[in-house]
Parts: sequence; structure tokens; C-alpha cells
Amino acid sequence: MPQVYKNRILKFLKRDEYQPLKLAQLANALGVGEENFPEFRTAFDELRQAGHVIIGAGNVIMLPSIAGQVVGHFRRNPKGFGFVCPSAPNAHGDLFIPPDGTGDAMTGDVVLAKVNHKGRRGPDTRYTGEIIKVMERANNRFVGTLMRHPEAWLVQPDGTSFFEPIVVEDITAKNAREKDKVVVEILTYPSEKSLARGVIIEVLGRSGQYDAEIRSVIHQFHLPGEFEAECLEQARSAARSFNAEPTEGREDITDRVIVTIDPPDAKDFDDAISLETDSQGNWVLGVHIADVSQFIGQGSPLDEEAKLRGNTVYLPGKTIPMLPEVLSNGICSLQPDQGRFTKSAYMTYDADARVISRRFANSVIRSTARLTYEETDRVLKGHTKGAKRPVMALLRNMEALARRIEARRTKEGMLHLDLPEPELVFDESGRVADAHPADTSYPHTIIEMFMVEANEAVASLLDRLNVAFMRRIHPDPDILSLKNMSQLLKAMGFAMPRSPDRHAMQAVLDHVKGTEQALAVNIVVLRSLERALYAPTNIGHYALASRHYCHFTSPIRRYADLLVHRQLQFYLEDRVELAKQIAAGQDLFEVGNHITFTEERADDAEKELTAVLILQMLSKHIGDELACVVTGLTGFGVFAQSEKYGIDGLIKLEDLGPDHWRFNKLAQCIVGERSGEAIRLGRPIRVCIASVDVPARRLNVVPAEPLGGGKTQPHVRTHKAQRKVERKGKGGKGGKSGRRLKRRT
Repeated sequence: MPQVYKNRILKFLKRDEYQPLKLAQLANALGVGEENFPEFRTAFDELRQAGHVIIGAGNVIMLPSIAGQVVGHFRRNPKGFGFVCPSAPNAHGDLFIPPDGTGDAMTGDVVLAKVNHKGRRGPDTRYTGEIIKVMERANNRFVGTLMRHPEAWLVQPDGTSFFEPIVVEDITAKNAREKDKVVVEILTYPSEKSLARGVIIEVLGRSGQYDAEIRSVIHQFHLPGEFEAECLEQARSAARSFNAEPTEGREDITDRVIVTIDPPDAKDFDDAISLETDSQGNWVLGVHIADVSQFIGQGSPLDEEAKLRGNTVYLPGKTIPMLPEVLSNGICSLQPDQGRFTKSAYMTYDADARVISRRFANSVIRSTARLTYEETDRVLKGHTKGAKRPVMALLRNMEALARRIEARRTKEGMLHLDLPEPELVFDESGRVADAHPADTSYPHTIIEMFMVEANEAVASLLDRLNVAFMRRIHPDPDILSLKNMSQLLKAMGFAMPRSPDRHAMQAVLDHVKGTEQALAVNIVVLRSLERALYAPTNIGHYALASRHYCHFTSPIRRYADLLVHRQLQFYLEDRVELAKQIAAGQDLFEVGNHITFTEERADDAEKELTAVLILQMLSKHIGDELACVVTGLTGFGVFAQSEKYGIDGLIKLEDLGPDHWRFNKLAQCIVGERSGEAIRLGRPIRVCIASVDVPARRLNVVPAEPLGGGKTQPHVRTHKAQRKVERKGKGGKGGKSGRRLKRRT
């Protein structure tokens, strides 16, 4: 089933800018090549048969009109109204639900909504809706902070999926205290006249404490817990029986100089590197990957658990592994001076770093050295004290080859985005004390280039063998996304073609590298691209300019890699036909969808916890200045991202300065009507922290110096004033929330 193409077709047709196209034109707009058109056509035919798309006059493709009733997922806005995103797409798009029509629906619920005609605006018919039934609840448990109010005990939910407080009863049953982080189960859902009511089922700890915030994120994102006893016993049994001596069919390369390079806090070392020359003087790169498939049989309890988890989750200060640590940090980890089983990919290169040949083998290695990126960078910069001579020579050769590979891949169209992530600094009590951009020194690129080469090598082999396998795909951006990116970059002052290719994108990225505009330009390019995902569909990897690509190099932490290792093992055993038969019996699309979801869930959980910890720290620095860059413009304000902390703050239009500010969508700027001053993407701006709302994940900032020619600094609340505002916002005496709560409890 060509599900990838179905999703792309529907997403493209839903866009406001879409103009009806014929099938061939649609394929061209989505970047579908001639070789993939038959699968694309099949996807379209299935959508048409299901009634999700129609062919109109002139054979153009459109979405069907909206029906009298709509089933879809509800999304509530903090202001009370919401939208229903239809499960079956239609030409109208999301259905607006006014505040008096939302009933007791909550964000994420599957609802049935009645569609009401609302007149016309120009050529378009306007509709509103009314929720008449909640068909499926998205969630009945929420994490939040317990608060005391004169009328009741309340839990203020974390995050942005549920905004209003939940009334809770009998807090003594779980010995909960004010300001505890708790899990609450809904008993009655909210309505126009009353708040939701619930019961506390678990106390996670004191709000603001690291352990409580970790447990909160685990609950919010339904992350895995401890391994079942059956899985642990399987892992322990494998560890007890492990013997690192070479066996038949496994090459002994324990005498070679091989190194691992990882972050300083890493424990699961799943890739190691060797580099030698052959008799013709060509470089032979060896990428040696932990042979996890040796210890986890297909269909075993641990295999099923690893598939369910999908990947290891890396949170600030905590790791939730895909495999038990006796494997991930033990016999599978390529620790120095320890015999370890690996699958080795050997790539031989000419002087221009073009691949001459590839070879694969099962092997046993003994890592010579475990290095960090920082240690490697110091050696490459000449600080060699304490380093072994063979290791120093290897590292210098690795850098030389990596730079040639990078140059070749860049010439072929590979994109290189520069978006450093914040690295948190914890104090002795476990709280975040500071943050700084993570290390991005060249050793990171060395390992990245070598891993990409190995991944591509394995995918090319499996493609040549015509074996179905789990690919890592990255679809081409559609023509409307490219057009929008081009317009944004032009508004920032860069000459861009209407539909830029990868070379045009990379030229702009290279041009702004190291400048104040770099962050905003990288974000604009990133937002124009599709998300990479796992699927067996052969559409290549756009950002890497790779026709054949998969994930092979991290089987300790990604289930996709473990699947690929098993297919490679069939090749090494000369049982390719069996590999084809087994692959035919697997639903790789279903598995791909699941592990794509678990990957995105892990990313979202990491971002959520990072944002919470940074916001908690910044809440103690009201009035402090931050160096930021404008990264977003809207009709209600400006988003400015802190270069140090990697977090966005919102400047409301009224806080920009003494002028009347309007958003010009066509010119992509916010303009002061009196002063004529324009605020554009990429503009550096210093701001002051005005307020922090940790539960809502919101940072409000104001310009350190008013814009638009004003002379007085916008109001920045003092710590004392801010606490007063926060008390009112939580329903204190005389506050709007308090009066509203009194009417609804």
C-alpha cells in the first residue's frame, strides 16, 4: 500500500494555495519521478475509490465538498473556540467551532460535528460547526500542578493540550500537597457552565523539582517504563553466554586500530571506525556496527518489546533505553579493550572520495580507544598530549577523508543545516543553572559523513538484491513549500529562484553561515522540508541527495537498524531468497508508521522537558536581557529565539513600541504605520524577560529598547509585580479567573 504518497497528496490538496491540477501535474508538483509514478498512480486511485479525492471538470483533482456532518479530531483554543480537523478530508478544511458549540470536547477527542451554513465571503461559502457527540476520548488522565483556591482544590494541567484547571476532590487520599505535580483522572468533562472534575491517582513530586518534571513528561507522552522480567531474563541469558572469541563466518580484526567517538556521557557505543589503505593506495573505510541481531531473535520477547519502544529516548539527564542496559551498555556496547561482535561495512575510495567498491562482513573487534568529540577536536587541532600515535594518525586520516566525502556529497546536492541545540548545565541540586549551544566541532561531521556512507552502502546492496527493507526516506518538498520558502528568503534580502533546488538552498545557507541571519535562514529552509520517516517506499532521501538510504548504524537505539541488520545477515549467509520471503510476510508500512511515531514522540518529549527546565530557570530572571533573533512573524506579535537557550519568546504587537504595528503577510514583515520601521525575519533584537508561564510553556518578552522611534522602555515587571500578576492569574482575590471559577465550580 503506497501510504506515503496518499499522505502527501492529501496534505498538498489541503493547502490554501492549491490550484486544481491534473494527475501528471500533481505528480510533478510533489516531485514524483517517472520511475515512481506507477506507485503514485496506485495511491491516487485508492484515494479516489475511497472518496477522499474527486476529479472535477477538466480532469483536475480536488477534495470533495464538506458534508452535513463531520467526524474528526477536535483542537481547542485557549479563548474557548476550537476546530475539528476532519478524518475524511474536504475542500473546506478544518471546521470552526464557536465557544458555545464545543460542548465537553477536549483537545484530541474524536467528535461528530454538525455543519452549519454561515453565508458567503466572496466566492467562498463559510461554515461553522456544533459538536453533537464525543465519539472517542483522547485522554482521561492529565499531569499538572495542584493549587489551592478558596472555592476548591485545582490542578492546572501542563502543556497546551488542555488549558483550564480541573477541580479535584479528596486530595488527602494520596497525601497530595499544594504545588505537588500530580496525575489526575477525569471524572466529568468540562462544559460551558462547569470545569472538569477529577481525582488524583498519583503524586509525582514537588512541582519544579527535576525528578517530578521527568516523571511528568513520561506520563504526558506515555513513554516506556521498566522492562518486563521476561525481557530482562532474555538479556541476562545472552550476556551470560556471550563469548567474544571469533567463530566461523566472523572475521577477527581485533588487531586493527579502531576507535569510537561519542558524547562524553554516552554509554551505548554502537559504531566504531577504522581507516587503512589498500595495495593501490586507496582509502578503505571500515564502519563497524554493534551486531545486536546476534543476541535478539526475531519474534522473541525482547524483539517485540524493542519494536514497541521503537527507539531509545534521550531526555535531559535521563535515558529510557530500547534494550536493557545489560545489552545496550554491556555486551553490545563497543567498549575499549573488549571483544565485541560487529557487522562491518567496508567502502574503498578513490582520490576524490568516490566509492570504488563495497564489502560487508560479520566481525569481532577490540576498540583501541574511546574518544569524545571534544577530545578528538583537540587532537586534530594539535593538542596531542596523552594520545597514542596510531590513534592520532587515524584521526588525521579520518578528517582528511571526511572532508573529501563532504565536498563530494555537497557537490551532489547534500544539504547541511546549522541548527545547534541547547545543552543544559545542572547545578549540584539537579536544577538547570545555565545552558549553552551544544558542541558542533568538525568531529561531529566526520562521524556523520561516515555513518551516511555506511547507511547508503547497505541500502544500495539491498536494493540491488531486490529485497524489501525498512528505508529512511525524506520526500522532496512540494512546489508550494519551495515557493513559500523562496518568498520568505527574498523578503530577507536574498536572491532566490521561484522553485529553488538543493544547490540554491545550500548557497544561501553557506552565505549566511556565522552571521546574525543564519539562525532564521536555517529555520526557514527547515520548515520548507518534509519530515524524514521510515517506510519501504523507494523515494530516496532529499536532504542527503541519496537515492538509496536506510538506517544501519545504530541498532542499540533504533529498531529500524535492527531490521536492516537482519536483512544484511541473510545476504552474508547467502540466503537472499529467504530474506525476500520473510520481508513479503511483514507489514513494513505498519512497522514504519509505528517507529516513525515513536521517534517523533521521543523528540517531542525531549523538547518539552528541555523547554520546561529552561523556562523554570528563566522565571527567576524576570527583567534580564536576552540576545535573540526574529524567527517568526504573526498578526499578534513577533517570535524571537534566544541564541543561547534555543527557546522562543513572544513579543506582542502592543509591546513593540509607541506605534501602530501591522503584519504585512505579502511583504513578510511587521511595519509601524507612523515610523515606517519594518521588522523582518533574521533581525537581531535584544529583549527583556517580561513573564514566564511554565505550565503553558510560554515566554513573554519585550524589546530592551522600544521600536518605532519611541524613547521610553516598555514596561518590564519586577519580581514583586510579577508574583502579584501570577496570583491573580491563578484565581486570587479580585482576579478575573477567580470570579469565573466561582461561577463554574
